[in-house]
Amino acid sequence: MDESPPINDGPLNRQLQTTVHLLRHFGPGWLMFRAGYALRKRSGVLRRSLPATSWDAQPLAGFLRDRKLADPAAYLRHRTEQQRPFFFKAADRETFRKRFADWDVMGRHPVSATDVTPVSVANALCEGVFRFFEHREINLGCPPDWHQHPITGVPYPTDRHWSEIGDFAAGDIKYVWEPSRFAWVYPLVRAYWRTGDERYPRLFWELADNWRAMNRPQQGVNWKCGQEIALRVMACCFGLYGFAGSPETTAARVSRLAQVMAVSGQRIEHNLSYAVSQQNNHGITEATGLWTLGLLFPEFVTAAKWTSIGRDALEQQCRKLIDDDGAFSQHSVNYQRVMLHACVWAVRLGELHGQPLSDDLRDRVCRAGTFLWQLQDEQTGRLPRYGANDSALVLPLTNCGPEDYRPVVQATGWGRNRKRCFEGGPWDEELLWLFGEDAVASNVSDERRGDWQAPQAGYCVLRSESGHLMTRAGSYRHRPSHADMLHADVWWRGQNVALDAGTHSYNAPSPWDSPLARTAFHNTVTVDDCDQMDRAGRFLWLPWLSAKQTPTTRSSAGELACWEGTHDGYQRLASPVIYRRGIIRIGPDHWLVADSLTGNAAHTYRLHWLLLDTPYALDEEGRHIRLQTDAGPYDVCMASMAETNVSCVRAGTDGPRGWYAPCYGDRQPALSLACAAEARSVRFWTLLGPSIVDLQCREHELRATTENWSCCVKHGALNRTGAPLIHSVTVTGATTDRLCVDSSNDSLTRSSTK
Repeated sequence: MDESPPINDGPLNRQLQTTVHLLRHFGPGWLMFRAGYALRKRSGVLRRSLPATSWDAQPLAGFLRDRKLADPAAYLRHRTEQQRPFFFKAADRETFRKRFADWDVMGRHPVSATDVTPVSVANALCEGVFRFFEHREINLGCPPDWHQHPITGVPYPTDRHWSEIGDFAAGDIKYVWEPSRFAWVYPLVRAYWRTGDERYPRLFWELADNWRAMNRPQQGVNWKCGQEIALRVMACCFGLYGFAGSPETTAARVSRLAQVMAVSGQRIEHNLSYAVSQQNNHGITEATGLWTLGLLFPEFVTAAKWTSIGRDALEQQCRKLIDDDGAFSQHSVNYQRVMLHACVWAVRLGELHGQPLSDDLRDRVCRAGTFLWQLQDEQTGRLPRYGANDSALVLPLTNCGPEDYRPVVQATGWGRNRKRCFEGGPWDEELLWLFGEDAVASNVSDERRGDWQAPQAGYCVLRSESGHLMTRAGSYRHRPSHADMLHADVWWRGQNVALDAGTHSYNAPSPWDSPLARTAFHNTVTVDDCDQMDRAGRFLWLPWLSAKQTPTTRSSAGELACWEGTHDGYQRLASPVIYRRGIIRIGPDHWLVADSLTGNAAHTYRLHWLLLDTPYALDEEGRHIRLQTDAGPYDVCMASMAETNVSCVRAGTDGPRGWYAPCYGDRQPALSLACAAEARSVRFWTLLGPSIVDLQCREHELRATTENWSCCVKHGALNRTGAPLIHSVTVTGATTDRLCVDSSNDSLTRSSTK
């Protein structure tokens, strides 16, 4: 969403402090640009430089190099003869259809099966039912009112310049933007290629024409966001080529759509500098929009210019925003998928047109895809719901659910080495649409996941035979969206047993006005109910914390692994606190988490775990909860030498505690388990896994017992911060192993017995 961080909000000292932090993190050039942009917007300069107009005042002829093509019949004939390459062509339909028949059989791939197919979505759309955020259906009518909020019922003005319309006054603006993003085009094309039913191209053209009639150039809410316009451009191009063989694709309709594309490119180009200044997927998506228009509409006067601008912006943004280890600037797995879909689209389109993007860009995109692959759950293809998550799915081209990331990982992986990451399944449909039959028939890579770290961004994944744990301890180079450093996500037998709460809404009535971004709702420790950073705006936290992690060390027998991380978020408090977290993998099923917090004055420390919603039994005195999951009983047991208070809340009635948002705009119950202590310093221990019997801690030793093994952990003194938190781990029983950490020089060494 397009929101500038606040510069003049709050008391004078807070304004000055915020400005200092903005200068430090963004630099004076960025701050001056954003201040200047805000001034141009308020003064009306922005409105006058790209004025509101009408379609008659922006005829297609004015955008064409050859004005003779303004005649619809001549224009359609020209495009047909020109045959600018796209991802697929009409002759591919029969080959594709054979693949669809396998993927559409429900139950054949149970780990990804949903009851949603492109035909069912397309049929519902014919009745006026639109899908929101890939999970919610709302009957808007056909055609819909493109300007009315479907939840609040509040209409946005249709006769005002987009720069004069606010983001938040009428409710969550994303609900209004969603139908105008045109994501519904993809299931219409997919349904048409499966059935040949002419209702689907007819509906596409009717809705496209109606949208044009109801959204005059530069007027109304649907011209407000350049990223939304770019996504609409991509979807319309997909529809233009997907319905190319239909009798519904008439010359007049194609000419009107081309006019919309030209005006859209004009709008994106005019405001691209603002999109780039956001340092997130807005700049990349809008650059992809210009790149697409320049390559697919060379008849436009500005085609070569848009191709050049789009290429340059893509190259610069990918180089700046994708880390060497593949992490993306938005600290969000969902927005990383948005970026990847735009980039894979742009890379493939460049290849088809003989204008390949640079090797460096392609390499960064591949590394970003590998990053998601490393974080995936083996069984389900899902990822931790880490960071901001608005459920955006730029290319809904498969029958997989929106939380299954195999489609984009498969497509990105194939672009890297011309091999698929996964065996065949419905996730291959995206690969088919973008790269063709040869890609779907290619070999599968023999690369396997294991423990993995992203040293630049600070992510860490520890894997076992039955699941994995993801955490993060890295310093921010781009603005954070959630205050969630050292959050731990735990997966066991395909279940997300300790989970991230996600994002319910960016703008909702209290108490749902984006509270899940706060530290207290993540699986980590809060101090005095303070977030790790101060919330300075709807999408801004200041000052940015710094964090670091140690390399993961493993025993030679492989039964034990250890990792440590720390962040300085609580050292900004009046009475500073040092926070360190250590994580130990024990065998195939168990995770031992140590949280050490050291201060010089009394604080309230609160350890929180958000757990899978399932029947459970809680022993508050023993600080032990047993979950009855679909895969069997699973325990979470906590211990501390400090006096603690344990509480568990499911679906709290007075606030967001005990809830999570699996998709944007949706909230579901979860189990919120918290352990709080009042002390100067404290060390919490949490053991997660099946069949836990006991967890006992002493000053320098912790003993954990399950039905199958016993474990002894030697750890450092509570107030000693220079040495490793964990000194040694010894496990005996069905699992027998030992891992030692040399505390004399803070280095990790390995020894093992089996």
